[in-house]
Amino acid sequence: MENLPNCPQCNSEYVYSDGTSLIYANGNVLVDGDTVIVIQDLKVKGASSSIKKGTKVKNIRLVEPEDGIHDISCKIPGFGAMMLKTSIVKKG
Repeated sequence: MENLPNCPQCNSEYVYSDGTSLIYANGNVLVDGDTVIVIQDLKVKGASSSIKKGTKVKNIRLVEPEDGIHDISCKIPGFGAMMLKTSIVKKG
């Protein structure tokens, strides 16, 4: 197992490397197919409503972030396919 440093922002020891970045999801390791819960309201560009805190997102897929930020690929009911950050979800 790799010896990775703690998160530089919150000092969490639960981090993993995607090859270029250190990633964590509120203290839990995520794998493809997991269900996560959104932990804050999210405004969606071009949508008339936002994704509400507590929204359950099933069958996520971890991806290498093309933009360096978003590392979860998923489909959210009522919004469709989108990318999320691990920092705004918790394992559900």
